[in-house]
Amino acid sequence: METLQSLSASETAPNVDLQDVLELGDAFNLDDFQVVRREFFAHTREPAVSLNNCKFSVNAACLAKFPETNWVEVLVSKKHKILALRPCKEGTKDAFNWCNTNGGKRKARVATCKIFFAMIMTMMDWDPVHRYKLLGHTAHANGEYLLVFDLTAPEMYQRTFVEGEKPKTSRTAIYPAHWKDQFGLPFSEHKQSMQINIFDGYAVYAIKDSADTPQTLSVQTAEGGTGNV
Repeated sequence: METLQSLSASETAPNVDLQDVLELGDAFNLDDFQVVRREFFAHTREPAVSLNNCKFSVNAACLAKFPETNWVEVLVSKKHKILALRPCKEGTKDAFNWCNTNGGKRKARVATCKIFFAMIMTMMDWDPVHRYKLLGHTAHANGEYLLVFDLTAPEMYQRTFVEGEKPKTSRTAIYPAHWKDQFGLPFSEHKQSMQINIFDGYAVYAIKDSADTPQTLSVQTAEGGTGNV
């Protein structure tokens, strides 16, 4: 199990005159606080993936995290409700080409994935009419780095339909209802939220373009078995 590491006191010390520092002592307990969700702040440069209109895409920030990686495995944990992108080589089984390299410049790719899209919508009980965006974290587990995305914390952009007009997608995100009365997770719970075995209960999905979308989707489980859905 890979745990998130805290910074040392020397790494977090401010560059200020110590006389200006308010000493609170041991009475200051962070367990009384909530960690404000980063979704509540601007985050255009953070890794993100989108599921929209039977399509899956990453943003440029994902590619920037792994500048030498053009292929990834797309993993989904039904148990933990987490989606992960695991860098891999081109010839790896179920490798997904997450970027285009035309002209020598890498550009995030939008892939049609009707079956995968439908499975995620069903698993999370999401309305496929709308667009969903997930912010990611760079994670280190089992000796390798990957990007992980919490499926229980989506930004939903509502799409409305007016007769005789093109559908319109809101630019304002709608968040889960239970976020309404809280800034985020309690401090102690927040520290534990991503401390999981990153490959426990995962399945590896191959995402295909619409031209070659198979009738069945091959799934490779974390335990090494395979099957069709």
